[in-house]
Amino acid sequence: MIRVLLADDHALVRSGFAMVLSVEDDIEVVAQASDGAEAVAAARDGAVDVALLDVQMPVMDGIEATRRIVGTGCAKVVIVTTFDREDYLFDALAAGASGFLLKNADPDDLVEAVRAVAGGHALLAPEATLRVIRALTTDPPAPPPSPADPSPPDPARRRVLDSLTEREHEVLLLVSDGLSNAEIAQRLFLGPATVKTHVSNILAKTGSRDRVQAVVFAHRAGLVD
Repeated sequence: MIRVLLADDHALVRSGFAMVLSVEDDIEVVAQASDGAEAVAAARDGAVDVALLDVQMPVMDGIEATRRIVGTGCAKVVIVTTFDREDYLFDALAAGASGFLLKNADPDDLVEAVRAVAGGHALLAPEATLRVIRALTTDPPAPPPSPADPSPPDPARRRVLDSLTEREHEVLLLVSDGLSNAEIAQRLFLGPATVKTHVSNILAKTGSRDRVQAVVFAHRAGLVD
């Protein structure tokens, strides 16, 4: 059972999230808080696996609450906010958040985020994923290789790409396009379990912790633009 803490200064939002999560057999909402300080106290006092935190809350904002909750190892954090702001995104990730969602996301996205983060992965809204990729792949321009050294700039990553099967290449390309496992399964006429296996193999071969890192790897290896 995944134990969840909800923190938002709007009771209606907390109630809505609780309704979405309570119908899942493997998720239980064990605590709620109306501000960041209450969230930190609830995470420390109770057995919580995942905390869903808003950013703008009284007493203590969600970013500082994330820093304290993650810093003490009480729980993993998913930021759920109305505001699609780049500073919120990167401040949340720097504070240790494992997920970042917008409140206009589908209910299924919220459930998926809780399960992914509880399982040790990261999950970001598509808008946030694109910004992280751009930030992580914006490197200073490398000098052109000399005629005496025509080797590619990153042969290690290219060798890893060569170790992927043709189907894993296809799946990685679709992951880089932001498709979910279900969408990839539909596109490639595969079963969801098969796609999940391919994604797990890709993460293992590329040494990626989650899908975001795998996409960054694909960019830096030159697989996608």
